Amino acid sequence: MGTDTTALGRTDRATIATRLDEEESVLGPRIAALERTVAELIESGLETNVDDEHDPDGATIGFERSQAQSLLDRARHDLDTVAEAKQRLADDPTFGTCETCGGPIGVERLLARPATTTCVNCAA
Repeated sequence: MGTDTTALGRTDRATIATRLDEEESVLGPRIAALERTVAELIESGLETNVDDEHDPDGATIGFERSQAQSLLDRARHDLDTVAEAKQRLADDPTFGTCETCGGPIGVERLLARPATTTCVNCAA
């Protein structure tokens, strides 16, 4: 793996493709687990008193469901972002160019955040 920050070579592109595959393989099971959690929380909410104002567990279940749903939404968004990055990597010879300033993103940043579209300076 090279450290050229001006252009991505074939080896760098292959390494980044592997990192994107790794991200995808982590997100799939995370999404499945969060979907189960949300479903369980919805089911448990149906079995409890619907009067959250007087039910001390009602607000907790609602909060937990909201939190789990937010995590699920984020994981789905991250998976979409990885899929988009994989498509860009395959189709776009300028992959690794910052969408904001047009400069190189840098191999090290792409290895850490393979779906990123901005360089460190523009992300700040």
